[in-house]
Amino acid sequence: MIHPNVSSASPQNGNSTVAAPQPFNLRLALGLVGILLASLMSGVGERVTQTVLTDVVGHFGFSHDEGSWLTTLYSAAQVSMMLLAGWLAVTFSLRRFAIGACLSLALFSLLVPLADSFPLMAGLRVAQGLASGSILPLLMMSALRFLPWHSKLYGLSAYAMTATFGPYLSAPLAALYGDLGDWNLVFWETAPVCLLAAALVSWGLPQDPLKLERCKQFDWLGALLGVTALCALVAGMTQGERLDWGNSPLIVALLTTGGLVFVTFLIHEWFHPMPLYKLQLLARRNFVFGIITICTFMFLTLAAGTIPAAFLGEVQGYRPMQLFPVMLTMALPQLLLAPLVATLINRKSVDSRYVMATGLVLILISCLLGSQLTSDWNRDNFYLIEVLNTLGQPMVVVPLLMNATGAVSPLEGPFATAMVNSLRGLFTVVASTVYGSFLVTREALHTIRLGEALGLQGNQPAGLIQVDAASDITTRISEQASVMSYADAYLAIIPFVVALLILVMVLPIRAWPPQPAPAAQSPDRSPEPAQRSQSQPSQAQPSGA
Repeated sequence: MIHPNVSSASPQNGNSTVAAPQPFNLRLALGLVGILLASLMSGVGERVTQTVLTDVVGHFGFSHDEGSWLTTLYSAAQVSMMLLAGWLAVTFSLRRFAIGACLSLALFSLLVPLADSFPLMAGLRVAQGLASGSILPLLMMSALRFLPWHSKLYGLSAYAMTATFGPYLSAPLAALYGDLGDWNLVFWETAPVCLLAAALVSWGLPQDPLKLERCKQFDWLGALLGVTALCALVAGMTQGERLDWGNSPLIVALLTTGGLVFVTFLIHEWFHPMPLYKLQLLARRNFVFGIITICTFMFLTLAAGTIPAAFLGEVQGYRPMQLFPVMLTMALPQLLLAPLVATLINRKSVDSRYVMATGLVLILISCLLGSQLTSDWNRDNFYLIEVLNTLGQPMVVVPLLMNATGAVSPLEGPFATAMVNSLRGLFTVVASTVYGSFLVTREALHTIRLGEALGLQGNQPAGLIQVDAASDITTRISEQASVMSYADAYLAIIPFVVALLILVMVLPIRAWPPQPAPAAQSPDRSPEPAQRSQSQPSQAQPSGA
């Protein structure tokens, strides 16, 4: 049976002893809403900016190479801060850290469009990434700490929306800002919501004392190794396609260095008494299942959120307002479906593993339907696919979070937060890179094969094909190659879904809904049958964890 790590609450480690849970009321609820709003807008703003970055850098007069580094710097800063945010929130108090992160993101979002040089823009993007990476981990930490036992799953469903809601609004919002002709809105959209979030957090969350004594036990070497590894890996992945991967010494050096340093970081964390990554958590089947699944799931959400908008815009020439219906079909229902799934799995009679399997089957069916994509499709053809994805994704993510967090005690919350969020951020970059490279490679392959099938190898006698006809054929080949590459993308998702289906049936054990901790019960005894000992550790609540 797995128990909370009581030693992590010892005075020499800088944590307080276990305290009574904070009473939950409307004021505290509004504070949590503030963190949720900031998390959602952080994700939406990031994806909108990346979607239109090419147009934005042109508007500011930067080159394509400089624009690509703006994305790299932002992503590297964001992922690195996700590694440190949990420790910083405990040390400086969750309320102080959350207010600072929200105000910083609002400020830097306002300043970025005002930059008049590339170095200044790059510095502001790094600062913006640090602020954004500080916010998302706080949502999971605050949900696990403040919500009462009967509401914890609803807090996890709110965290799930950061993975399922934002991606579907980015493409239409980005296109809409382009139509309005004001690229400043791409950055400024985040500021008002973050200011509101800071006000709600300031009013709603309780103020914990500073714990600066924790700095004496801080894992300085681990932080250096982890940040170096994550930055190198993110830079190598985001610049790989532009610099031709293995043919670039810089990319080889970045990926090799990042991989070796990350392995060194993991070895160091295993032996450190107060690590950033508590690798011992991976001995728990449900937690390691959660890590594997949430990293893999980034591929599914990215493809489902971008293929319809990309196809309709590129092949069918849809305008932004024409894209809104199909994207809103996926985005808005998430606000209702995630809490409904939480309500479903909050019943003891429902096994969350079967809910996850059902969601994966729905996603699998949607991918099979999407693989039949042709150039005749319009937005009406995507509605069934998007409905299946809309239903399936929260059925996977919410039970997944229930399984993973149920294997972690509140005292171990900051360790789990660092691992889950930094790896999620890293694999979001990996998924985006793999997806983009896959489309480019498949489109080039289909273009060559279609050209060969039509006998257009470039060595035809002059005058055999009229110039206008050749131009029309080239356009049609390019269009058809794009269609086939998007269909291939749906097919490429299927092995990931099948692998997760197999994994969900063999790796996790039954996870039970959160239950109140009996006041008189020893922490070494579980109120439920023995099989839930791994999936639901003690519900003791630490102050500041």
